[in-house]
Amino acid sequence: MSEIRRIKNKMGIMPVNRLLVTMALPMMLSMLIQALYNIVDSFFVAQISENAFAAVSLAFPVQLVIIGINTGTGVGINALLSKRLGEKNFEDANKVAANAIFLAFSGYLCLLIFGIFAVRFYFETQTDNQAIVQLGVDYLSVMTMFSFGVFFLITFEKLLQATGRTVHSMACQLLGALMNIALDPIMIFGKLGFPKLGVKGAAIATVAAQITAASLALFINLKFNNDIKLKLKNLKPNGKIIKRIYMVGAPSILMDFTMSSMVYLLNHILIGFSETATNVLGAYYKLQSFIYMPVFGLNNGLVPIIGYNYGAQNKERIIKAIKLAVTYATSIMALGLIALMLFAGNLLLIFNASGYMLEIGVKALRTISLGYVMAGFNIVALSVCQAFGYGVLSMSASFVRQILVLLPVAWALASSFGLIAVWWAFPIAEGTTFILCIIFLKLIYTKKIGTIKAGE
Repeated sequence: MSEIRRIKNKMGIMPVNRLLVTMALPMMLSMLIQALYNIVDSFFVAQISENAFAAVSLAFPVQLVIIGINTGTGVGINALLSKRLGEKNFEDANKVAANAIFLAFSGYLCLLIFGIFAVRFYFETQTDNQAIVQLGVDYLSVMTMFSFGVFFLITFEKLLQATGRTVHSMACQLLGALMNIALDPIMIFGKLGFPKLGVKGAAIATVAAQITAASLALFINLKFNNDIKLKLKNLKPNGKIIKRIYMVGAPSILMDFTMSSMVYLLNHILIGFSETATNVLGAYYKLQSFIYMPVFGLNNGLVPIIGYNYGAQNKERIIKAIKLAVTYATSIMALGLIALMLFAGNLLLIFNASGYMLEIGVKALRTISLGYVMAGFNIVALSVCQAFGYGVLSMSASFVRQILVLLPVAWALASSFGLIAVWWAFPIAEGTTFILCIIFLKLIYTKKIGTIKAGE
């Protein structure tokens, strides 16, 4: 790519609405495809038995940690890489890309250790049902010990996204999702001459798909991503770059760790009523990914736009991008609210829901969805915080929502009014976060956006 083409990066000259849609739409589709990984596994696993679905549901907090490490690091990579490209500092951009690969490998080593030594203990802290424990060990051991696929997949995708190659990123996700869909019934139920592996087969199908998609993403970066050059000499860790990545990304990782802890502890509250109640929560999180993932994809398009235009000191484009993102995000979440209100029962049947699961699940999904429109605003606002280096604000809001509000309220409602009331903790927590996000956006405008001189 020529120097002129580098300078005239589309993130600095394309009309903002068109740019946001162009950047975000492939990533929104990519995130929807990513959601298929969990939903497809759960769909087929639910056909095995309720215990099998419970095992996968109880594994969800660890999967959140895996996703959190990857996406949090990716947010930092995306913001820093986009900023360096906006500043035309291509040498530092190459170093950021190389350090991203180093961090992916480091993260995988942590999950590998957990997968080898701690998986059984993890399940035994949640249930004394040994059938569920064994099924959980079979599933989660594979998911953690072979998690290098998802670590490198998300890292290589972030390099594509930060340089505006969102269509390429979506193609990698699509390959992985289609492969996962094809392999799940083969591995779980023993088709085409393969042995019947049950929940372990679901895990094998997922990691095989992730490794294949990661290989494609690496090839595309090496062959077609001319904005960065992956060089062996840059693979050594650079403390300054890693620090800057985690100044933005660490709060996002901690937010996902906080959410993982919340789900883990909420499972403890729910399992006191029944294992079916934990299955309702598990089913909800699989379903909500199809609603939330497009908003997260939208944010993945927004962050590099803010990073690039902040580097270029273009105030008008930053403000317009944020306003458009809020409009799109709240609209998507409003559609999610309508979908859960009208079709909660039909959606739960995807997971082979029993009569009792439908009875408690329909009420749960409808109640939780009442906070969705506020959640759309909150997600965009917290991503803006991260894009401007105020990740600690995102972290504090997440901690307040998950730990200081949602869990205590859920426990109090469960103790006082029973299972039917627990689900009100979700919209109550979302409303609290909404107030915090308004305050945080005003702070960022005062400290960052408002200091940019108009016309620069």
